[in-house]
Amino acid sequence: MIEQYVLDLQEVDETQVAVVGGKGAHLGGLSRIEGIRVPDGFCVTTDAFRRIMAEAPSIDDQLDRLSRLHPDDREAIRTLSAQLRRTIEGIAVPDDLAAAITRALARLGEPSGYAVRSSATAEDLPTASFAGQQDTYLNVMGPTAVLQHVSRCWASLFTERAVTYRQRNGIDHRTVLMAVVVQRMVFPHAAGILFTADPLTGNRKVATVDAGFGLGEALVSGLVNPDVFTVRDGEVVAKAVAAKRRAVHARSAGGTQEVAIDPRRQEEPALTDAQVVRLVELGRRIEAHFGRPQDIEWCLLDDDFQMVQSRPITTLFPVPETGDQENHVYVSVGHGQMMTDAMKPLGLSMWQLTALVPMHPAGGRLFVDVTRHLASPASRAGLLDALGTDDLLTRDALETVLDRDDFVPSLPDTGAGRPPEGASEPIGTDPAVVTRLIERSQASIAALERDIRTKSGPALFDFLLEAFEEHKRVLGDPLSFQAIMAGKEATRWLGDKLREWLGDKNAADKLTLSTPDNVTSEMGLALLDVADVIRPHPEVVALLRDVEDDGFLDELAKLSGGTEARDVIEDFLDRYGMRCAGEIDITRPRWRERPSTLVPAILDNVRNFEPGAAERRFEHGRQEAQKTEQDVLSRLRALPDGGRKADEVKRMIDRVRAFIGYREYPKYDIVGRYFVYKLALLEEAERLVRAGVLPEKEDVFYLTFQEFHDVARSHQVDDQLVRQRKDAFRAYHALTPPRVLTSDGETVAGVYRRDDAPAGALIGVPVSAGTVEGRARVILDLAEADLETGDILVTACTDPGWTPLFVGIAGLVTEVGGLMTHGAVIAREYGLPAVVGVERATRLIRDGQRIRVHGTDGYVEILP
Repeated sequence: MIEQYVLDLQEVDETQVAVVGGKGAHLGGLSRIEGIRVPDGFCVTTDAFRRIMAEAPSIDDQLDRLSRLHPDDREAIRTLSAQLRRTIEGIAVPDDLAAAITRALARLGEPSGYAVRSSATAEDLPTASFAGQQDTYLNVMGPTAVLQHVSRCWASLFTERAVTYRQRNGIDHRTVLMAVVVQRMVFPHAAGILFTADPLTGNRKVATVDAGFGLGEALVSGLVNPDVFTVRDGEVVAKAVAAKRRAVHARSAGGTQEVAIDPRRQEEPALTDAQVVRLVELGRRIEAHFGRPQDIEWCLLDDDFQMVQSRPITTLFPVPETGDQENHVYVSVGHGQMMTDAMKPLGLSMWQLTALVPMHPAGGRLFVDVTRHLASPASRAGLLDALGTDDLLTRDALETVLDRDDFVPSLPDTGAGRPPEGASEPIGTDPAVVTRLIERSQASIAALERDIRTKSGPALFDFLLEAFEEHKRVLGDPLSFQAIMAGKEATRWLGDKLREWLGDKNAADKLTLSTPDNVTSEMGLALLDVADVIRPHPEVVALLRDVEDDGFLDELAKLSGGTEARDVIEDFLDRYGMRCAGEIDITRPRWRERPSTLVPAILDNVRNFEPGAAERRFEHGRQEAQKTEQDVLSRLRALPDGGRKADEVKRMIDRVRAFIGYREYPKYDIVGRYFVYKLALLEEAERLVRAGVLPEKEDVFYLTFQEFHDVARSHQVDDQLVRQRKDAFRAYHALTPPRVLTSDGETVAGVYRRDDAPAGALIGVPVSAGTVEGRARVILDLAEADLETGDILVTACTDPGWTPLFVGIAGLVTEVGGLMTHGAVIAREYGLPAVVGVERATRLIRDGQRIRVHGTDGYVEILP
C-alpha cells in the first residue's frame, strides 16, 4: 500500500487528474508524446494528501467555517486560510509516506536540486486553469528539504488567492485535493511560455512565444519584459526583442536569486528565429495530443527544449464546428437578441429548430455564418446595413475582416439569407395590417395550446417538430416582415430627413413616443397599474418587502386588500408571465414560474409613482408626439419646396406610428410559444423523474431537443453527459462572447470611428434623444433592482424582460445594442435618453456614480 502514495510521471497520463492533480496529469501526458522531453520526476498522489488531512480532525471544522464565508470577506478568508496552512504544515509526514518519497528521490539519482510543485485536482482543467493559485518551489536541495516543501505544497491549497478563486467559482473546498510533482531541476539558458493560439485575439493559426534568459520565474513574476515572437504557418511573422536587464538563476546552496545580465547581452534575443519555429512545432504536437490550444512552459537547455508544464488556454472562445477547412465568418446571435449570456443545450437547440436561418453553437451561444453574404457583392451591402442598424460595432468588425483581402472569398450572389418572397414589397400605411397580424398570431398560439394538451412521450416530440414548422411559418410571414421593415425604414428616413432639412437630431425620436400596438411598452405600463392596486394596502406592501420565495401569491389572500393584489398580479402574469430576462433561452425561469422576480419592480413603482401614472404617462407621450409633429410640419412648410417636404414627412410620421410598435410583437409571439413548449416538456421530464429515469426534471435542460426525444423513447439517460454539460455551462458563463468570430478562432472587435466626444467620455450609439444626469445603477440581475426616481440604468443588455424597470428610470446605458434593438425602441417610446453599445459600461461605471447620458450625441460622461 506504500507505493500508492507515489507514481512516476511515466506511469500517469491526463486521465488521472483525480490521482495526481492537473499539473501532474498533464506532465504525465506530455512525457508520453513522441519527441517531447519532460524533466524526470514523480507525483506524490492525492491519497497522500487525504492521509495528511485525516491526521488533524480540527481541519473539518475549519473547512466548515471557511465554506460559510463570503468571497468578498477578505480579512476573514485571510485569517482562516492562514490557520489551515499552519495546521497542515504542522502535521508530521508519516514514516511510511516519507520513506516512499525518499525512495522515489533515490530513483531519480543525485540531481543538484529538485522542483517541488503543487498539483491540485482543480487545476489545469479544460474549464478553469487555476494558474498561479498554489505554490511552486525551485532548486530544493536534499530529501529533508523536499519533504518540508511537499508539506508547503499541500498547505498551499489554502492560500488566500486559491480559496477566494474557488469561492468565486462556486467550487467546494472539500472536493479539491492536492498532489505534488517533484522533478529534476532544470538550469536553462532561456525559458518562457508558448501559447499555441494567440491569447489576445484567439486566432488558432497564430502562436506566440514569450522568452527570457534564465529561469521562467523572471517572466512569470513580471521581473522582466519578455521577447515576444509571433509565428504563423511555420514562420516568424513578428517579433519584439526586449531589454532584459535581470534574470532568475539557481543558487548553489538551493533556491533562486536575481542576477544582472551583462549589458552587452541585454538586447540579444533569447531565442533564434529557427529555435522559435522549432518550439512552435513541438507545441503543435502537444496541442494535437491534448486536442485543444495549450499554454506551455518551456526551458532551453543546450539547444534542447524541455517542457515543464502544459495547460489548456481556458480564456479562448470556442469555434463552431464545420467539418471543412474553409474560412468562415460568424456573427453573434445573442448581440442581436440582446441576450449574450450562455444558454443551456436545450435552449440552444430549441432556438436552432425554430430559427429561420441555420445557427451554429459555440461556447453556449449561437452564431450565424455570414461568409457567403459577405463574399457576394450583391448581398454584402444589405447585410452590413442591416447589422449596422442593430449594432455598429458588429458592422465595423465585419468591415475589418473584409479589409483582409485573402480571408473572405469572392462568390457569385446566391440569394441566400434574403427575406421571404414578397417580404421586400412595400405595403400601404394601414394600421389594420398590424391588427390582422396580431389576430393571426393569437389564433395560432391558441391552437397550439389546445392541441398539445393530449400529447406525451415520443408523440409529444413528434408533435413539437410539426409545431416548430408552424412557428417558423408565422415568424417568416412576408406581411410580418413588411410591417417590421416599414416601421424601421420610416424611422430611419425621418431621422435622416429631419436632420438634413431642419438640422434637428431630436425630432424623429419624439415622434415615436406612445405609439400604439407596442406590446412591450404596454407591459411596462401595465406593471404601473399593478402598483396602483397594491399601493393603498400597507399589509400587502409589507409582505412584498419580505418576499423570499414564489409562494407569496397564496399568502396575499390572507391580508386586507390581498385578494385584489393577487388577482391583479395574476392578470399581469396571464398576459406577460411567459416573459423573463434572457427569454430566448427556453430554460430560463419565466415570470409565471418565478413571480418573485417582479416584486422589486412592483415595489419601485409603488414607491416612485402616483396613482394613474400609466395612463398619464402614455397620454403625455402621445401629446408630446403630436405637438412635435405639428412643430416639424410647420417649420418644414416655411422652407423652399416646403409643402412637398411637409407632405412627405407627414406620410412617414403616419407610417412610423402605424408600424413601429409592431417591431416588438414577433418576439412576444416567440416567447408565448416557447412557454407552451416548455410547460409540455417539463411535464414530460416529471414523468421521467417518476419513472426513475432522471434524478431531477431540470436535468433535461442539459440535453438537446433530439437527445431529450431519445430519452423519452428509450427511458435511458447518459448521466455522465449531463454532468459534463453542467460543467461546460459553468465554464461558458466566464467567457465573453464576441460579436464576430472567424473559423481561425479570432474574435474580431469593432471600434467607433469618431472623435466628436469629450476626452474621457464613454462612446456608444445615440438611440434616444435628450441629456440626463443622475445616479448610475449598475444592475446585472432584474431581481436585484432597487431604483429611485431619476436613476439611470446601466446594464449589459436589455431584452423585453427588462422593460418593467424602464418606467422608473431617467436614462439608459447598455453595452450591447443599436438603433432598432429592443432597448432603443422602448427608450424612445418612453422618452428616455439612451446610449447603447457602450463597451464595458458595467465595469467602467461604478454603481452609485453620477453620470451624464448624452442620448442625442451618443456618449456618457462620468461626473466627479
